[in-house]
Amino acid sequence: MPKTSETNIDEGLYSRQLYVLGHEAMKHLQTSSVLISGLKGLGVEIAKNIILGGVKAVTLHDQGTAQWSDLSSQFYLREEDIGKNRAEVSQPRLAELNSYVPVSTYTGPLVKDFLSGFQVVVLTNTSLEYQLQVGEVCHSHGIKLVVADTRGLFGQLFCDFGEEMILIDSNGEQPLSAMVSMVTKDNPGVVTCLDETRHGFMSGDFVSFTEVQGMSELNGTQPIEIRVLGPYTFSICDTSSFSDYICGGIVSQVKVSKKISFKSLPASLAEPDFVITDFAKYSHPAQLHIGFQALHQFFVQYNRSPRPHNEEDAAELVILAQAVNAQALPAVHQDNLDEDLIRKLSYVAAGDLAPINAFIGGLAAQEVMKACSGKFMPIKQWLYFDAVECLPEDKVAFMEDKCLPCQNRYDGQVAVFGSELQEKMGKQKYFMVGAGAIGCELLKNFAMIGLGCGEDGEITITDMDTIEKSNLNRQFLFRPWDITKLKSDTAAAAVRQINPHIMVVSHQNRVGPDTEHIYDDDFFQNLDGVANALDNVDSRLYMDRRCVYYRKPLLESGTLGTKGNVQVVIPFLTESYSSSQDPPEKSIPICTLKNFPNAIEHTLQWARDEFEGLFKQPAENVNQYLTDPTFVARTMELAGTQPLEVLEAIHRSLILQRPHTWVDCIKWAYHYWHTQYSDIIQQLLHNFPPGQLTSSGALFWSGPKRCPHPLTFDVNNPLHLDYVIAAANLFAQTYGLTGSQDRTAVTTLLQSLQVPKFTPKSGIKIHVSDQELQSTSTSVDNSHLEELKAILPNPEKLLGFKMYPIDFEKDDDSNFHMDFIVAASNLRAENYDISPADRHKSKLIAGKIIPAIATTTAAIAGLVCLELYKVVQGHQQLESYKNSFINLAVPFFTFSEPLAPPHHQYDNQKWTLWDRFDVQGLQSNGKEMTLRQFLDYFKTEHKLEITMLSQGVSMLYSFFMPAIKLKERLDQPLTEIVTRVSKRKLGCHVRTLVFELCCNNEIGEDVEVPYVRYIIR
Repeated sequence: MPKTSETNIDEGLYSRQLYVLGHEAMKHLQTSSVLISGLKGLGVEIAKNIILGGVKAVTLHDQGTAQWSDLSSQFYLREEDIGKNRAEVSQPRLAELNSYVPVSTYTGPLVKDFLSGFQVVVLTNTSLEYQLQVGEVCHSHGIKLVVADTRGLFGQLFCDFGEEMILIDSNGEQPLSAMVSMVTKDNPGVVTCLDETRHGFMSGDFVSFTEVQGMSELNGTQPIEIRVLGPYTFSICDTSSFSDYICGGIVSQVKVSKKISFKSLPASLAEPDFVITDFAKYSHPAQLHIGFQALHQFFVQYNRSPRPHNEEDAAELVILAQAVNAQALPAVHQDNLDEDLIRKLSYVAAGDLAPINAFIGGLAAQEVMKACSGKFMPIKQWLYFDAVECLPEDKVAFMEDKCLPCQNRYDGQVAVFGSELQEKMGKQKYFMVGAGAIGCELLKNFAMIGLGCGEDGEITITDMDTIEKSNLNRQFLFRPWDITKLKSDTAAAAVRQINPHIMVVSHQNRVGPDTEHIYDDDFFQNLDGVANALDNVDSRLYMDRRCVYYRKPLLESGTLGTKGNVQVVIPFLTESYSSSQDPPEKSIPICTLKNFPNAIEHTLQWARDEFEGLFKQPAENVNQYLTDPTFVARTMELAGTQPLEVLEAIHRSLILQRPHTWVDCIKWAYHYWHTQYSDIIQQLLHNFPPGQLTSSGALFWSGPKRCPHPLTFDVNNPLHLDYVIAAANLFAQTYGLTGSQDRTAVTTLLQSLQVPKFTPKSGIKIHVSDQELQSTSTSVDNSHLEELKAILPNPEKLLGFKMYPIDFEKDDDSNFHMDFIVAASNLRAENYDISPADRHKSKLIAGKIIPAIATTTAAIAGLVCLELYKVVQGHQQLESYKNSFINLAVPFFTFSEPLAPPHHQYDNQKWTLWDRFDVQGLQSNGKEMTLRQFLDYFKTEHKLEITMLSQGVSMLYSFFMPAIKLKERLDQPLTEIVTRVSKRKLGCHVRTLVFELCCNNEIGEDVEVPYVRYIIR
């Protein structure tokens, strides 16, 4: 088994989680042993998440044997395991998740001597008496305790991390920084930041200063607490005795650790603090605090849970809850006990639901990680959750006999929803797009709840990706021996092990226009719904459009580190995913990247652009030049200076810089190093000398413009050598040459090389801003272009020669890609005195990696499947559904009703995005409708005069169309016009076309109308 130490973290495996937790927190995890007591569905969910997370060791404790009801949520129990010890059966399956985490079992009593070997103890599905006994031992011996419980549609979580827990970082957000423009001499001093962006600080934050000129006393001081005065100002300490501020300075947020304390379980039981999960249910936590205590008493009295949907037991639980309430201290006592909520708790308490376990299990596992690491704010101290909206909307009394156990794997779910829903669940046909982290969790939940597991049911999954090592940390259906296999096939095979009855079909197709012959009308019309498990906005938007068109429910979700969201889209009831979008990501101005970087993000983006411009684009252009006779002509039609740039790059690649040996590649890299890190900087300083003033009298090199300095190549500097070796190897690869990693040989060669002294040139224009760049004329000397074309080698003389473009791949540490990025970025950072970034941070930024952790994914997938219960039942009230946003770090939860679709109107007709005109193109005589007939149809049937008609980007008709063209088209069938205008034949799978209309009403007003679904087959 691989061993790991405090300093040895497998970044290949944990990379995405490291971007959430950081190295220090991860090291703390690796020294923590965790005990999990209770291996039902909730226990196994928690165990799965913390084993994936990479703690030191996990011990599974359970004295019970597997029952049929456990199979509704315990995904590592099989039907043949009934009657066996749950912990012992689960151990080998959980141990496979992470070879770095030893997993053992224990079936004895939880006595003090045994508990003392653990940093964290997790209790699930245990009696209150047992919780109090173990809780007392843990609190008095400094062992951190998490208590988790689920009862049907209800969940409970309690944390006691001792009287003195050190919190290192309360929210996990990247520390903010801002540029200083002024600091007053005052008590307190007031700091003003540059007004390019708001500073983003909050009162109570701590900050430190660097690079302040004049008031140098601020540089390197201990962190200073601030009070925010405005979006660009805040006050600090007494600066009245400091030197006068001159200019410059960077202020950075500092994370300061603090102590937090927790009450013991009995003390917190009597005087609880609640984390609110749903502000629409603000009173529920206090009510459920009483309800769960009443449940424990019920179990003590009757040695069982209340019977599913049994009125007698519900009445008894209400009586017990009233007694608990009567004896409660003022902090707990409720003036009005919510008896309806207590009855619902009784109805479903015997149930065991995979989605609730996934949500509470995700939260509980994150609390374990907080307890181990001190990273993120723990839950203080009680969290209650319910999803009573999942019960039938019409509130008709359940037939108790429909919820009785039948000795099958869905008993735990039937206890909540009855057997009819279970049957309906089995018949569902669902399309899941994506088989990554969320996809794996969703599939597991689908198998547990029986989605597509009955007669006529089916789940289709598609994902074209293969499994990589970094996936294993959160995509729990995959194992190390699955690396390089297809995700969709592997996930499908794995989930069949969880529930052999699931009908799952795996594809490897990208969803989009290119696969509409596969995912066609028949495919979508047969579906009951779609679940997205995607990682990009474009695919989400596409699937949203398809679901709106086919009027299918869509379950949409996503995660970013500890943050996650769920959106449910229901035909005719809610808005769609596309109805609201996040603002576009802020781009870095070109001139900032090219000449004036001031942050490591700028130098990393510059390095990525360098990679593309050196090792990908030139090779692609050369290959097109050599194989496509029209390439030069097409290049000449490009805008601005692009023709010149492309042809010059081809000229360099084929003539000026074409290497023939590995030594040539070293020479090229050495000269290119000097161009980028010395010559260009010297030219910039020639144009804008360090002391230069602007027209307003201010220093040119001030504020966001950092004055650079050229570098001198030093063969003994590891970063300089890293750059040359990485660049030379990549350059060699593009020409199919063999590279080398022999640093000694490269060093010897470099010592013999010379570069001519660079002299800055006059008359070279360097743009100071993007506005100046855009306003500058970009005319190109045509005669120079013609000269370039003339000296390019004839492709016929290079038959058989080709180049090898390199696609950037961040996760292969042997391919020189990240070696180049890190070296290129940090050298440029050195030019501009910007703090460098290590490889880990560089990979995050340059690779645009989305931080991810299994806990958030599990919780979000659980919430998705709670909405699925409502969709399958056919809930029709907007308030029944819940969109959600969570941040496990803070912790923060918000649930809200989906928004209704916006209403539009023309004349007296109201419509939403779900409405359309359905027009039958084929008439009763078997002929297709002509354009004239189509226009007449709308005038007659809808009193609308069509002024423009389009299909996609093709304009089929407009009122300003030339008369000859109009006359020609009016009597043509619409499909013929579409084919001619778009210059594409309609595939055999196409049964309908979508037309967009611009219309006037009867009085000539322009009106907004729905789209047209034109049926041709």
